[in-house]
Amino acid sequence: MSSKKFAVIGHPIGHTMSPFIHKRLFELSGIDARYGVFDIPPENLEREYETTLKKLDGFNITIPHKQNIIPLIDEIDEKAKMYGSVNTVAIHNGTAKGYTTDPDGFLKALESAGIAIGGRVVILGCGGVARTMAYEVALKKIPVLFAIRQEDREIAVKLCHEIKSALPDSKAEYCLIPQLSGDIDLLINATPIGMFPKTESQPVDDKVIAKCASVFDAVYNPLETQLIKKAKANGSNAVGGMSMLVWQAVVAHEKWDNSKYDVRDIEKICIDASKELENR
Repeated sequence: MSSKKFAVIGHPIGHTMSPFIHKRLFELSGIDARYGVFDIPPENLEREYETTLKKLDGFNITIPHKQNIIPLIDEIDEKAKMYGSVNTVAIHNGTAKGYTTDPDGFLKALESAGIAIGGRVVILGCGGVARTMAYEVALKKIPVLFAIRQEDREIAVKLCHEIKSALPDSKAEYCLIPQLSGDIDLLINATPIGMFPKTESQPVDDKVIAKCASVFDAVYNPLETQLIKKAKANGSNAVGGMSMLVWQAVVAHEKWDNSKYDVRDIEKICIDASKELENR
């Protein structure tokens, strides 16, 4: 039997961690597969889909193709439809179905770290990553508070309105980061603050971190940001973004071939992927 064929597409896509992570996952599941990287400019997406992508067993999608791939594929999962975004396509018997695995990757990262979504949840930032996480919190009927910069106020207003319109029972509000105070059950950093090479930066001050029971940082390089280190030093339950990156890849494999993985194996991949980043 020939190897199965998978890939990741995007533009530009020179520094993706996808091949490293997916190769390890295929090794764990014992599936003979090859995983490629295709840099596809937006104007070439439709042609490449017809000539190359639809002949694969599946593929991952990153910026800027997460929306533009939707009209080309045969079906779309309900959650992907809700988000209006597809980052994984599974092709079975010639039918291409699109999914978004980022939300489930986020939930599984929290679950594997023993972090529950509940109480007072604060999300730092109001961009695309924040939107994904906010919807997952709101779907659990838990209020969301975005802590933002002054210049992002208009974006935050629109996002709060969008969430409340899509989920009428939800509660979504915002405040400026300097106004943030009080106890926080779960703090989520959905900004790039603390990312390599500016690893000494942190999105909120120490007083805020000290009030957090649990912390999730979407930044995955480094493995432990200043935010995560300080949260752990305070005794908080904290996990970084590499866990989400790997878990969303795990969910892709569930869609491709129903593979199941041990939590300890995934934790090992997170550590190894971080070392790989450092080596690069």
